[in-house]
Amino acid sequence: MTGKDIPEDYLDGYARVLGEVAETGRRLTREELQERRALGEQAAEAGVRMRPLITAHLAATRAHWPTGPTLRSGAALDRVLAAVEQAIDAVAEGYERAQRIAVRQEEAARREFIDDLLHGRSDLGRLAARAERFGLRFSTAHAVAVAEGTIGYEEGDSVPRQVEQALIARFGDRSTLLTTKDGRMVCVAPGDQHDVLNFFAKQAFAATGGSRIGIGRPQPGVGGVTHSYEEALSTLDLASRLAFDGPVLRAADLLVFPVLSRDRQAMADLVHHTLGPLEQARGGAVPLLDTLSAYFDAGCVAAEAARRLSLSVRALTYRLARIHRLTGADPSDPVQRYTLQTAVIGARLLDWPARATGP
Repeated sequence: MTGKDIPEDYLDGYARVLGEVAETGRRLTREELQERRALGEQAAEAGVRMRPLITAHLAATRAHWPTGPTLRSGAALDRVLAAVEQAIDAVAEGYERAQRIAVRQEEAARREFIDDLLHGRSDLGRLAARAERFGLRFSTAHAVAVAEGTIGYEEGDSVPRQVEQALIARFGDRSTLLTTKDGRMVCVAPGDQHDVLNFFAKQAFAATGGSRIGIGRPQPGVGGVTHSYEEALSTLDLASRLAFDGPVLRAADLLVFPVLSRDRQAMADLVHHTLGPLEQARGGAVPLLDTLSAYFDAGCVAAEAARRLSLSVRALTYRLARIHRLTGADPSDPVQRYTLQTAVIGARLLDWPARATGP
């Protein structure tokens, strides 16, 4: 749309105002300025672009420029030009106000959609209809990656914007959604586009100075995003409780842990009966539990476990023997080692011995 195509409604009363200003030398009244602002708002809501709207006002100024003896002085000309400036400024102010309101409404709608999408709190059919507006199509499965930094992030912060710009520059529009939730960065992408989530993880790690990223499995349907998001969060929680070192953790690689923790009472019984005797040791169970954790994490290589604990191999061997005497389970025996290792994992999941697990 050009200035010539702007409907006359958006110029209503403008020529009359110019004539009166030229005749009397007055400034625009408060009511006239409010009328200009209202017309600017209407133009913005109707989708009229700002540039043609301003061009139309300038063309109308030229077409209806007052003539006569009253405009022979420079002061009179200045008054008319000041009125033109006032009128156009009021139109632009109204236009920009309407745009700000529209942006806030769009942001509110986007945030509501994201909350409903991640938590599954809306009718699935309605959610699917709203999804296309934000670039998601649920005809394919989706996976979710969640990046957790040392500080919380809000949508619009510099770090999420930096990550989003990198994604757009690399992949363009690939039906992805980048947002924030509870201080974490969240990326939703089609489940078959692993490169998108891998790139997001790399960019998030670099932008935050070392965040941890959990990636859920691809899940089908509208509710699949919710399930994948919950898996990603659970993965981050597991990583924290089990002290995993890797920056990128995938739910598909950690499926054994939800299985182990599914029967919480059975796991608590295993921890209590297998590791409970360690509490009789001088200094309590924690040093010996840390010894077992390091031993298993080191692939049951005593020298490596000793290095990680800053102990001599002899001191580590003594501790393992002490564990054997107290629990009756030998860490070097394959069958008994499995029971001990499962119990150690359970202790981490249950935060034992800080939290009691006894019957």
